[in-house]
Amino acid sequence: MKIVIAPDSFKESLSALGVANAIEEGFKRVFPDAEYCKVPMADGGEGTVQAMVDATGGKMQKLQVTGPDGQPVNAHYGILGSSNNDSGTGTAVIEMAEASGLHHIERDRRNPMLTTSFGTGELIRDALDKGINHIILGLGGSATNDGGAGMAQALGFKLLTANGSAIGHGAAGLSQLAEIDSSSAHPLIADCKIEVACDVDNPLCGPNGASAIFGPQKGATAEMVTELDNILSHFANVINRTIPENSDNDISLFPGAGAAGGMGFGVMALLNAQLQPGVEIVIETVKLADIMQGANIVITGEGRMDSQTLSGKTPMGVMQQALKQDIPVIGIAGCLGSGAEKILQQGMTAIFPIIPSLAPLDDILSNAHENLVQTAQNVAATLKLSI
Repeated sequence: MKIVIAPDSFKESLSALGVANAIEEGFKRVFPDAEYCKVPMADGGEGTVQAMVDATGGKMQKLQVTGPDGQPVNAHYGILGSSNNDSGTGTAVIEMAEASGLHHIERDRRNPMLTTSFGTGELIRDALDKGINHIILGLGGSATNDGGAGMAQALGFKLLTANGSAIGHGAAGLSQLAEIDSSSAHPLIADCKIEVACDVDNPLCGPNGASAIFGPQKGATAEMVTELDNILSHFANVINRTIPENSDNDISLFPGAGAAGGMGFGVMALLNAQLQPGVEIVIETVKLADIMQGANIVITGEGRMDSQTLSGKTPMGVMQQALKQDIPVIGIAGCLGSGAEKILQQGMTAIFPIIPSLAPLDDILSNAHENLVQTAQNVAATLKLSI
């Protein structure tokens, strides 16, 4: 019997690998001789680096970079195990939030006019300096609204004012942009395949753009949102003038251009990056379809399964891969929310929550491992009845 265990993390309690280990422990109490294949998963958000490093036997790279407020922060990214490097020199996985995330700035100090994505560029630069030729960049959780301008500066792009001096950090500096000089950009960018895990479809500007939708959570006032939107529009105009081919195919209008304060636009326009749903990138990179071959059942899950799970979250991506091979899928979640029944309508066989009784949240989180083991054992015992 072959069992594939491919869950996301349970936020604030267990990593994806921790979830997979607990499910395996519970199943082994019932099926001790089964073949278990554990594949920690993610969908491009928080925990993607850890999940993919765990899944591939990779390693973490730690370094100090520039935080969103200009102060140094400690950050890391992952280099995947060599088993996933079909050619070239390797794959790095970077989460933007590691260097440029909201959690680096206290709520009352957040100001998207000033925050910069420079640190994310430093992580990318470090990977390029190591000879990495494939980068997976996870967007989300950023404190910035600079369109990726800071990232570009860290990679050697010269963003200049009308008098030829370098612009300052953040959207405020970007408002002074007159010219972009790419002659000093990192020489290995052109040889690096950059995939961006992005699960939003917002354009760069307008009522559904980066500033209007995501600016307020980063500290933007109503007046500031309008100014930020105008600045990003100005940035797009300068890029279209600098890179003429963009004018006929305005990247600022592309779905996802507004992700992470416009970082989606910046990486597409300046790094020739490709945006994809995060879970699809992870599934392809860890070769989940190959691992599933010959499996009798697939177990997946995440901390909360509800209607949002349907929007490209890990359990849906795993389920879709399994159903292509006619493999039944069971979901195990920390808890279930409204709309969870719709997941069953999409083809999942069953979904099980792990919380055994009402309790304070801290107790629920601290008991996640044992509750998950017990639930997995009960699921396995139920399956055994049909064998």
